[in-house]
Parts: sequence; C-alpha cells; structure tokens
Amino acid sequence: MGGSPEGRGGVVATASYEARKFGIRSAMSSKTAQKLCPEVLFVPPRFDVYKEVSRSFHQILHRYTDIIEPLSLDEAYLDVTEDKLGIGSAIEIAQSIQTAVLSELNLTISAGVSINKFLAKVASDLQKPAGLTFIGPSRVESFMESLDVNKFYGVGKVTTEKMQKLGLFKGKDLKKMTENELVFHFGKMGHFFYQIVRGIDDRPVQSYREIKSVSVEDTYPEDLEDLEKIQKELYILVDRLIIRLDKRKLNGRTLTVKIKFHDFTQITRSLSTPFAIYDKPAMLSLLDKIIGNLDLKSQKIRLLGVGISNFIDNDNKWNSAQLALF
Repeated sequence: MGGSPEGRGGVVATASYEARKFGIRSAMSSKTAQKLCPEVLFVPPRFDVYKEVSRSFHQILHRYTDIIEPLSLDEAYLDVTEDKLGIGSAIEIAQSIQTAVLSELNLTISAGVSINKFLAKVASDLQKPAGLTFIGPSRVESFMESLDVNKFYGVGKVTTEKMQKLGLFKGKDLKKMTENELVFHFGKMGHFFYQIVRGIDDRPVQSYREIKSVSVEDTYPEDLEDLEKIQKELYILVDRLIIRLDKRKLNGRTLTVKIKFHDFTQITRSLSTPFAIYDKPAMLSLLDKIIGNLDLKSQKIRLLGVGISNFIDNDNKWNSAQLALF
C-alpha cells in the first residue's frame, strides 16, 4: 500500500485482497483506509524491486512469443499465434506461464484467454489471484450479454452510474440500443460499446506503441503552500523530466503542469509552441509562464507533475514561432 496516515497522510497505491474486503481500494486516502480498517498495515513502495521483478516477468513472456503489448509492470497482452515453443494451445501456454512465474518469481498471476484483447482482459480479471479463464468463440455472445456493465474494461464509476440510470445493467441491455443511441449518450465511446458488446474488437496486439507523452510527478509528505517552494519542486521535476526525455531522445511542443490540491481536486495547464522544447531554459521559461497565470496563493498542494507531449522530429527542433496558451 501507499503512504501511512500519519501527518497529512498518503494515498493507497494498491490494496491486498484482505484489505479490499473492508472496502479499501487504490487511490483512496490512507486516512480513509485506516477508518475502514483500524488494523490496516501500510507498506512503503519499493519501485526498484518492482521494476526488476517486472523485467524478469517479461523475460518469461518472451519465451513464448515476441508479440507482447505491455500494459503495466505486471500486465500485458500476448498474441500467441506465433508460438515460439510450438505448444499449440493458448490455454496450455497460459498455464505454462503461470507455472514459470510461480516457480521462478514466487508470484501468482491470473490469465485470460480469448479471441481478442477486450475479452482476454475481462477474462483475466474473473478468477484472481491465480485463475485462468477461457472464453471460446461459442461462448462470446452469451458471455457478453450476461456481463455486468461495470465489468466492462474501461468503464468506470461515473459511466456505470450513467448506464444504470438509463436502465443498462448488463451487456444484453446495451445490445438492445442502436449505435446512434449509444453515441448520443456516451459520445465516441458509444461506437466502442456497440462493437464490444457483440464481441468485436479488431485491435491488434502491438509490441510497440507510440509514446504520446512523458511525465514525472511527486506526492509530498506535507502540503506545499509557499510559492517559492512550489516553484523549487517544479524545477526539480523538470530536471527529472529532461533525463527521461534524453533517454528516449524525444522533443515535444507541449509542456503540461499538473497540480493536485489537498482536497484531491486537480487541474492541468499546458503551453504549446510550434517548435521543440529542447533544453532546460526553454522548459523553465514555459513553466514560469504557466505558473504566472495561476493563482496559487493560500492553496495547499499535495501533488505536482510536469510532462511533455506533442513530439516532433528532432530535425525540426530549431524552428521558431510564438507561444500559444491553452
């Protein structure tokens, strides 16, 4: 779990299955978690360990296929059409991966096997922490019709509540609506819902995904209130951001600042330029402009973040133009 509730308190990064029984969940404040379960134990994160174990985990996956799309440190999509070990069965491959991870890393993992990414992801969540769920072609239609809307991958609390107000509780309810009706109520996601409730997901497993943005952020043990301190912490974040950008050889046109206040409300502000933000002075200049347009007096800040996006070809980074504030 995340930071302890002492002082200002922290945020739950993740919760064990035992803690979840008390209603504790990720992104919850540690003080709220302690109220739900006074005996709860807070374990500080060990990111270096997580990264090392993640590398070992992905090395195991690569024994079976090279078509792997990472989702996080411990999640990934696999396309096992190209079966490197010649096992011949996706179910047996999943079982073999589970066995290897348990014996070599002493970790249990859940797996989902199906005809596309959406169904495989949903299936992987059904029998945690160490189960394997297979949704074959003949089961797809009945499975999607019986699936609760809040089990749809990507459907959060707000969308679930909106669906339920419309009388949409299961996949079969969504299936009764036309595509235009779904788009009317849910925007672009309506197209996705119309397809996915019919088991249609043509997205390929992408072993390489284009990087859209690079960012860094910090949550502070004590709320930041002093403007000079806020600026100092932002400058520290810029230094870390530049290191990440240099490693990836990336230059972007948009700088974004993220601020989360003590009450968990959050804002983001961005500045874009037609030329690359290629060095620290340029980045700090944009950062100062963003901060100068914000009224942060008497504000208590728990988290700051800085990111770069809108990447361009490095050959064009010397083009110049005026700044645009959004």
